[in-house]
Amino acid sequence: MLQTENMTTNRVAVTLEALGRVDRVYVFVFVIFAAIALLDIDQLIPLSTLTLVNLGHTSVYMAIAVLLLAGIKATGAEAIVASIFKGREHRMIFLAALVGGLAPFCSCEVIPFIAGLLALGTPLPPIMAFWLSSPLIDPPTLLITAGALGWKFAISKAIFAVVIGIFGGYAVKFIMALGYVGNPQKTLDESNNQTCCSKEPCMPDSCSDECGTNNNQSPVWLFWKEKARLSHFFEEFKSNGLFLLKWMFFAYTLESLMIHYVPAQLIASVVGGEGILPIILSALVGVPAYLNSYIAPPIVSGLMSQGMSVGSGMAFIVAGAISSIPAMTAVYALVRKQVFGLYVLLGFSGAVLSGFVYSFIA
Repeated sequence: MLQTENMTTNRVAVTLEALGRVDRVYVFVFVIFAAIALLDIDQLIPLSTLTLVNLGHTSVYMAIAVLLLAGIKATGAEAIVASIFKGREHRMIFLAALVGGLAPFCSCEVIPFIAGLLALGTPLPPIMAFWLSSPLIDPPTLLITAGALGWKFAISKAIFAVVIGIFGGYAVKFIMALGYVGNPQKTLDESNNQTCCSKEPCMPDSCSDECGTNNNQSPVWLFWKEKARLSHFFEEFKSNGLFLLKWMFFAYTLESLMIHYVPAQLIASVVGGEGILPIILSALVGVPAYLNSYIAPPIVSGLMSQGMSVGSGMAFIVAGAISSIPAMTAVYALVRKQVFGLYVLLGFSGAVLSGFVYSFIA
């Protein structure tokens, strides 16, 4: 009898220990869907499917980004990639904002690429320029926006995207020059601080002081021929892949909840009217409200036909793209609090200014 009790106690202890190792983000997602199963069982399958479909679509971008990052780390080419941006921030800020307008990424899909750039030591100003402009516009979104809201609105939004990116990049550059922002990136995992030779000694002619990342040595492109570098490739792929998967899963869970339980029409209907106050309120409402680039234009068009001002519509659609809660969740996981605060502030300011300027243009 005593032996049976001891076995039961050991099993409970092992179970609790295993549960303790489960990441809190996954626990929270499980609690969310458990609550849906209890309170709204009919929506459990649709919301789960929506979350997984969106995650599956983004996983393509995640896989490409993680593979590239792991490959660059294993070859020792990260120093070369990072050095491209050194001393050329003015040019890179403009290019990042322009390229961001052409990249077909929403505010969540751009996260894997930003994570890679941060890990490679890319300066924050051009990253912020790309980060702010990329979710706002891309070629398909431009056409959809033009169809729903007209070419004037669509082209204005594209211009605002580039301007906001440039404004954000230079704002961050100025703030960093004052010494208020240091290292922007959070530590992903202790394994990211290991070198490719941390588990095996470096071999002559195959590793430098940092396993090929020394600026004085050329990258080893055929990294799979060296055991240490191949091991480092798999370590980087695993750590960065799991990190991004966790936060993207959480972000798209929140997105699914918002799409179903927080109607955009209801949120935006309170910001009708003219003047600066409705524009500010639209930007404030647009921050937590999620509207992807394909759904937003038709909805905003309907709201504008019901009395929402054109300036408020622009502020709402810009703020929702840049600073939605799913996007901010992923941003918060990547960068330190100061950078996160800057991202939100710049996104909100850009949305208000865009709405204010467009109210005069229109």
